[in-house]
Amino acid sequence: MTTSRRDFLKTAGVALGAVTLPSWVFESEARADAVADKNRLADAALSTAKRLGASYADIRINRYRFEAISTREQQVQNVSRSQSFGFGVRALYKGTWGFASSRIVTPEEVRRVTAQAVEIARANSAFQRKPIQIVPAAKVVTTWKGAFQKDPFDVPIDDKIQFLLKLNKAAMKTQGVGFVNSAMLFVNEQKFLATSDGSRIEQYLIRSFPSFTVTAINRASGDFQTRTSFGGPQALGYEYLEKYPWLVEAEQAGEEVVAKLKAKSVEPGKYDLVLHPSHLWLTIHESVGHPTELDRALWWEANYAGTSFLTPDKRGKLQFGSKLVNFVADRTQPAGLATTGYDDEGVPGQQWHLVKDGVFVDWQTTRDLAPLLGQKKSYGCLYADSWGSVPFPRMPNVSLQPGKEAVSLDNLVNSVDDGILIYGTGSYSIDQQRYNFQFGGQTFYEIKKGKIVGMLRDVAYQSRTTDFWGACDGLGGPQTYQLGGSFNDGKGEPTQSNAVSHGCPIARFRQINVLNTAVRAS
Repeated sequence: MTTSRRDFLKTAGVALGAVTLPSWVFESEARADAVADKNRLADAALSTAKRLGASYADIRINRYRFEAISTREQQVQNVSRSQSFGFGVRALYKGTWGFASSRIVTPEEVRRVTAQAVEIARANSAFQRKPIQIVPAAKVVTTWKGAFQKDPFDVPIDDKIQFLLKLNKAAMKTQGVGFVNSAMLFVNEQKFLATSDGSRIEQYLIRSFPSFTVTAINRASGDFQTRTSFGGPQALGYEYLEKYPWLVEAEQAGEEVVAKLKAKSVEPGKYDLVLHPSHLWLTIHESVGHPTELDRALWWEANYAGTSFLTPDKRGKLQFGSKLVNFVADRTQPAGLATTGYDDEGVPGQQWHLVKDGVFVDWQTTRDLAPLLGQKKSYGCLYADSWGSVPFPRMPNVSLQPGKEAVSLDNLVNSVDDGILIYGTGSYSIDQQRYNFQFGGQTFYEIKKGKIVGMLRDVAYQSRTTDFWGACDGLGGPQTYQLGGSFNDGKGEPTQSNAVSHGCPIARFRQINVLNTAVRAS
């Protein structure tokens, strides 16, 4: 039996209509009722925690909605929607954390789960080596909404599918393109936080992730090459799909992936590198974002991504990079995936330097990490990926600041005698302390005597974190600054997923070791 795309959409629409629940809206009378209910639930949790001896407690009542659509060439492969709703309670008892959660959101269940969280903290306190202290947070009663303009969950499924099919068609224009896969993923977070400090905070966040991968095959040799999209995920609504030149990039990707089949393989050696933001954001994520997480620096956390070479004795002393290098952590950055009004313990979004004029100066902190540095406030880096997950330190947006002058890509290329220009992210590897690394990319171009002379392939570069950032001698101006990021940054055990952005300008690095990834040891 065969099914047309129209029949598929009609059937999918009926199925989705049956399972999709109404969104937790911010306007209308329904909102007032919902807020009242959540406040009553919060009162039940916080009063129970106080009665049982907790010195601090908070409750998060959250709803998450997810939508994913994927296609290949002119076929729809998947359409799915899901939703999750529940609450989680943290309690601090005798300097020890306890946490419990439930998907049954009733006053009776809230009281039961809160008592369970306190009991877990009480049991763990017998093994707590040093009581946890938390810095103060101001009382906040507010509502915060992300900067999105068009909620993607209000856009018809067929419009989204048509967008992806047009994308695929654009990529297939170039003769030699074999396959195109495209997808879009949307996340809607509706979060309510109440703390024993008196805060009551509602937040509404949207994240969007369109993507595609184009593949070309040389069937005679068995060689194949791919080119994925450079426009990464952002904390924007459906307007992101309408404003970014996705169709133009898809057609360009088709041309580039075919050209990669014929490109010259790189000769290993030392090269000057000019790195586009579509590539450099990932190097920032791994070599700057992760090592400046304080729990890793203290060796409290090693799961999934290791610890950090940025130990406390290096603060204010280590020359992390050249004097051009300034990294800012920022929970307020427009369109940033980790941008939020408040973190999961009521601390407002803010920005601060991690590296200033090349010197390592600070970490990412939460209310219980800040006292360990002698700091009197948190930077607001606590986050949980679900109502049922324990909140713990997560990365904010970490971005390399652009130069002040209007320096362009051509300006940076002009002074390179023998170098490589790299776009997009590829495979990578980095050690457990975020110090020794290797990064690939998507497309590579040879630079000779200040000119781009042709495409290369099989390129990866290798360095140490401080050597690499110390070799940065040129930054593009604000007009070259772009935002990249990850929709799924894993950390912890059990693993949680955080979304985070990294902005940067085009940047130049001198004499970096380049490998040929096609060479295999005999």
